[in-house]
Amino acid sequence: MKYIMGTKVGMVQLFDTKGKQLATTIIHCEPNKVLEVKTTTKHGKDGVKIGYLTTNEQKVNKAKLGIFKKVNAPIKQYIKTFSDVKGYTVGDEIKVNTFSKGEYVDVQGVTKGHGFTGAIKRWNFKIGPLSHGAGYVHRYQGSVAFGRGGSAPQRVPKGKKMAGQYGHETRTIQNLVVIDVMPNRDLLLVLGAIPGPAGSVVTIKSSAKKINQKKEFVIITKEIQEEILKQNENLENKEALHAANEAAEAAAKKEAEAEEARKAAEAVVREKEKEAAEKKAKAEAAKTASTPAGEKK
Repeated sequence: MKYIMGTKVGMVQLFDTKGKQLATTIIHCEPNKVLEVKTTTKHGKDGVKIGYLTTNEQKVNKAKLGIFKKVNAPIKQYIKTFSDVKGYTVGDEIKVNTFSKGEYVDVQGVTKGHGFTGAIKRWNFKIGPLSHGAGYVHRYQGSVAFGRGGSAPQRVPKGKKMAGQYGHETRTIQNLVVIDVMPNRDLLLVLGAIPGPAGSVVTIKSSAKKINQKKEFVIITKEIQEEILKQNENLENKEALHAANEAAEAAAKKEAEAEEARKAAEAVVREKEKEAAEKKAKAEAAKTASTPAGEKK
């Protein structure tokens, strides 16, 4: 069994390589300090007592202060005992790399407190009619007693759902998946929402129902994003090169057509010159033939 305590930072949305949106909770887990090791022979069960979230002496009572002075450990704000944990000694640290990517975990926390709340919000009751000038009675709960008299008891039954304190309760969300582990930043990225507001302390432990099971995610990290941008840039370069090649081919074709047209024009001019020369030669031959011998021009 693996445990660690952490602080809920907030939620972000990530995307996997298939384009699916992943609602992710970020948990910052400062290394948990092992204060005491419990054994089956001495305490009846195996486990460890850990301290979490470094603080100063003014925020810790004398009973807790004695625990830290006994093992010469830094002052921690929270102390908790984890059962079924072995392999640690006093002074060791439990870090986020205890968990691995794709592992199923259960996260326990305290839900947001809403204070004294009406029955409609607290228990999702149906509201009353909104017409005929009802005023604010559409937010009232309605009848809460048993019957109308006679043998029916004239009292409110025990356990009746009514207005009262809502929220600030310990809740556990099971079978969440660790999307990513960042040991250099002491961060755990968990798929889905967990109880409590941002800044609240939560406990992450191995899943009770899906032991030794994993679900792999390939999220778009900064490195993958840079690779995708590089591929797109290469694709754009290829497209630009293709367009440049097409333009060069079009220009070469146009130049070849112009050269052919020039050559054709020169051929026509030469043909006309040749015809004119032949015509002139025929005319001179005819004139020579028509002049008598010995006659001077």
